Amino acid sequence: MTVDYKGWKSYASFFSAEHCQLYLKNHYIKRNIENPEQKSYENCYAFLYYLEHGQIYYLQAENSPLILKPILLFYGLVHLIKACILTVDPAYPETTSVLAHGVSTRKRKKQNYQFFQDEVKFQKNGLFPFMSEKMFHMKQLEGDKITMEELLELIPELDDLFMVHESKSTFTPINNTQHGQLAVPEKVLDHYHMTEERLKDFLSSKSGNQIEFLSEGLSFQYDKRKFSGISPIKFNLESSAYVLPLKKENLFLFPELMVHYLLLYNLSMIARYETEWWSEITKMMPNRDYPFIKTFLEITLKKGPFLVYEYLMS
Repeated sequence: MTVDYKGWKSYASFFSAEHCQLYLKNHYIKRNIENPEQKSYENCYAFLYYLEHGQIYYLQAENSPLILKPILLFYGLVHLIKACILTVDPAYPETTSVLAHGVSTRKRKKQNYQFFQDEVKFQKNGLFPFMSEKMFHMKQLEGDKITMEELLELIPELDDLFMVHESKSTFTPINNTQHGQLAVPEKVLDHYHMTEERLKDFLSSKSGNQIEFLSEGLSFQYDKRKFSGISPIKFNLESSAYVLPLKKENLFLFPELMVHYLLLYNLSMIARYETEWWSEITKMMPNRDYPFIKTFLEITLKKGPFLVYEYLMS
């Protein structure tokens, strides 16, 4: 599934109402949802249009100046996420409370503002907690906060930039073995402070049956079809390699789609309401904020639709 992705060409089959209806019907049947035929018929055009509108935002973002990119990319991702939600909740949106963003940020930035230290706060209602629960069966706690630095560290494609600016690595590639399996590099044992057996138990328990270790060493079989959006193993789209985070803190299993949502939410708010700082950062490039923001926006342009496609096909 991962290797077969061909950008927006992979979405081509979804631009057919007939195909969308069948696709949704199969999802509703699997989830034992009542009247799958009728509900898939009612939702097929909404699903198709969410995907189409999302695609249009992304294509516009690709050709727009940097100062507009976060706004276009955020709304593009929002549309794609709404399509994902329709696959698991045919009644969406049932109430207006689920239409809010579901996160908040400080409107006026303090003096000496630094993007890395900025935070977003989780709200009780809105798209973020709704997608978290419906798509990934995770409950986010109202009032919890997360910093931009923590989020940026969860993007595999930013690993090289962290090495240049911070002299630290955030991910390690998982090696392919001669027999077509994957193998966890031994250095992970030191990072996680675990023995080989403990690491195998830990990764197996966190992977939702995706990982099956062989009896000897750290080689394992990886079943992409069991992908649920929650996995310790991430995919680096630029290097086409599976990777493992080197930190196993509480964000170890945080779904990458939600990481992109939170970063784009905050960047779109900054682009709309913090004109002075946003103009300064994009013109003067005073510190590390600029290379990380610019690189993230280049990554999410491709990675957002990839993560959504991966979810739709799992």
